[in-house]
Amino acid sequence: MPTLTPILFPKATDAEATDRTALLLILEYVEAECRRLGADAAARHAALAAAMMPGDHVPAGTRLN
Repeated sequence: MPTLTPILFPKATDAEATDRTALLLILEYVEAECRRLGADAAARHAALAAAMMPGDHVPAGTRLN
């Protein structure tokens, strides 16, 4: 069975890290608003987009704001 090779990304600069954090906050807000409005599929898409962002990820369930 083949093994998966992890993708290594270069270390982000401070500006890139700030941009990434801002995008994660926006996606978390979009997810929450979609859930509030009852748009569960759209909320899942926002959560998936946040999970697919490259870089160091925060642990699942951690609040970013």
